[in-house]
Amino acid sequence: MAHAILLVDDEVNTLKVLSAALQNSTTQVETARSGEEALERIKKQKYDLVISDFKMGGMSGEELLEKTKTFNPDLPFILLTAYGTIELAVNAMRKGAYTYLTKPVNINLLESIVGDILQNGAAKVIEADASLFQYLNIIGKTPVMQEVFTLIKRVSKTDANILVLGESGTGKELVARAIHYTSLRADKPFIPIDCTTIPGELMESELFGYEKGAFTCADERKLGLIEMAQGGTTFFDEIGDLDFTLQKKLLRFLQEKEIRRISGKKKIQVDVRVLSATNRDIEASLESGEFRSDLFYRLNVISIRIPPLRERMDDIPLLANHYFEYFRQKNKKEIREIDQEAMNALKSYDWPGNVRELENMMERAVILCQYDTINVECLPKKMKFFAGEEYPEVREFNLPEIEKRTILKALDKTSWNQSRAAGLLGISRKQLRTKMKNLELLPTSEK
Repeated sequence: MAHAILLVDDEVNTLKVLSAALQNSTTQVETARSGEEALERIKKQKYDLVISDFKMGGMSGEELLEKTKTFNPDLPFILLTAYGTIELAVNAMRKGAYTYLTKPVNINLLESIVGDILQNGAAKVIEADASLFQYLNIIGKTPVMQEVFTLIKRVSKTDANILVLGESGTGKELVARAIHYTSLRADKPFIPIDCTTIPGELMESELFGYEKGAFTCADERKLGLIEMAQGGTTFFDEIGDLDFTLQKKLLRFLQEKEIRRISGKKKIQVDVRVLSATNRDIEASLESGEFRSDLFYRLNVISIRIPPLRERMDDIPLLANHYFEYFRQKNKKEIREIDQEAMNALKSYDWPGNVRELENMMERAVILCQYDTINVECLPKKMKFFAGEEYPEVREFNLPEIEKRTILKALDKTSWNQSRAAGLLGISRKQLRTKMKNLELLPTSEK
C-alpha cells in the first residue's frame, strides 16, 4: 500500500519541485495551497506525513501543526521555512514537529528523513531528536552517533554539569549547543568561553567581571561571562588549559553558585549550567597535577565522548553531501553532486582533522570546482592516492607529509604533551621539537 504525503505551501513552484522529488511507486503525494485547505484534507483523509511551509497567507504552518495535533497527535510533521533560527526550530519541536528544515530545501536530506519516517514511523526513527541535531549541524546515523544523540537527549532536561570529550574538530561545541538548545534553558543565553584564546592574566576579569576603578582603565563596571549567562549555559571550551589558580576560583563558583566581581564588595547569586570540553587526556592531567581532581569531579557529573571521524566512516557520505549542499547554495554554484570516485576517496581517507577538516575540504572543492560534479580533480592532490589513482605531478609517498601527519597523530593522542608524544614516536623530546619547528607545528608561544 502506497504511503500518503501532504505537501502544504502557497508557492506553486515549491509544490512542483518537492512533489517531483518525493513521488514514486510507493509514495503518493498530494498538495494544498493553504493551511486551511490542508486542515480540511487532514480531517477527511489519512496521511502518513505532512510537509508544510512555516509562513503562509492565512493559517501558518505552526498553526496547522497545533490544530492537527489536537485530533491526530501521531501524524508526523516537517516544517519548512526561509527564515530559520535555532529558537524557531526548538519551538517547533516542542509543539510536536518531527523536524524543521530551511529553504531552499536540501532534497537529499529531505528524502532521507522522509524515508526514515515512512519506513519506521516517526516515533521509532531515532530515540533522540536527531532531526534537531541535524539542524544544529551534528550529523550522523552510525551506532556510535546514535549513542551520542541518546545521551544528549537524556542529559539535556537536567541541570547536571557535562564534560564533552573528543579530538580537535569532532564538534564538541556543537554538542554543547545541542544540549543547551534542547534543554529548559533554551531561551536563555549560551555563552562559550575558549580557555585557550583568553590570556591568563585577563581570564579572571573575563569570567567574573570587575567594578569601576578595579584597576587602571577600568572606567566602568563590566559583567563577566558567567554573569552574562544568567539563567542559561556557560560552555568552557578546552577546560584542560585553564590556569591552575583559576581552577580553584571556578570550583568555588560551582560549589556556591555565586561570584564576586574583581574589587566587588558583595557576592552575586548566579543560576548557570556549566558545560565543558577538552581534547586533552584529562586523566593524565590529573595524574600530573596539572588539573584539580576536585574540579574535575564537579565538571564531570556525566561525560559524553564524541567519536573521531575514523570511527564512523559510514557517516562520511551524509556529512560530505550536507556540506556540499550548504556551500553550493552559499556560493551559488551550479554543481549537481559528488561523483562516486571522489566519494570513494573521501571514504578511504583517515581524517586526522575530523569533521572540521571534511567541512573545509568540501568548501574548497565547491569553490574551486569547474565541472558540474565534484570529482577527484576538485579535491586536494593527496586525495587522488586515496581514490586509487596514480598521478605524475605528486609523489605517491610524500615523506614530509607522512611525517607531519604521524607527528600530529602522536600529539593528538597525548593532548599535545611533547614528552609523551616523543615517547610514542621513539625519539627524544629535543628531536621532536626540532621536527615540529621544521614542520611549523610549534605553538606560537614556543617559537
